[in-house]
Amino acid sequence: MYPFLRFVKTLFQSRRSPTLPLAGTHVSQHICWPWDLDPFLELNNGRTLTLYDLGRFGLGERMGLLSLLKREAWGLTIAGSSVRYRRRLRAFDRFEMRTRTVGWDDRFLYMEQAMWRRETCTSHLLVRVAITDRNGLVPMDRVAATHGIPPESPPLPAWISAWIDAEAQRPWPPMQDDDPFGIGRAA
Repeated sequence: MYPFLRFVKTLFQSRRSPTLPLAGTHVSQHICWPWDLDPFLELNNGRTLTLYDLGRFGLGERMGLLSLLKREAWGLTIAGSSVRYRRRLRAFDRFEMRTRTVGWDDRFLYMEQAMWRRETCTSHLLVRVAITDRNGLVPMDRVAATHGIPPESPPLPAWISAWIDAEAQRPWPPMQDDDPFGIGRAA
């Protein structure tokens, strides 16, 4: 189930926090609760992604993006992500989440998020976000103009550009080959 109480708390806290510039980092504090755990008694990988949602909503509120979406009747959708899991979070561990906008291209907004327990990064997420209306994707130059930000993105780091290029080569729809290992083919 989606953590609605945490979501409301995030919005409440974010509305009371100072506004952030486009390049600002939203920092939030969290606890790994027992209902966030998987059978190995660590933060479930799916719940990790759900908790990252909270960081994006907090950042969006503080940047004024959520009010822009509401005013324009736009929505947000995740169009891709890449996550690294490096350290476990266990029941009752306190951790900090950091969320920031890295840049954009003509179609997507790129955000970077990380969870930290003390001085150790436990996971890191790159997410590609699309802003949508009833006709599909809203071009980022239109979003920039409506939000009052420069139409040109800050330069994206090389590793993000490489990820974008790799995603462009990825087949869609996936798994078109019914026998990817060649098991049923004659030798």
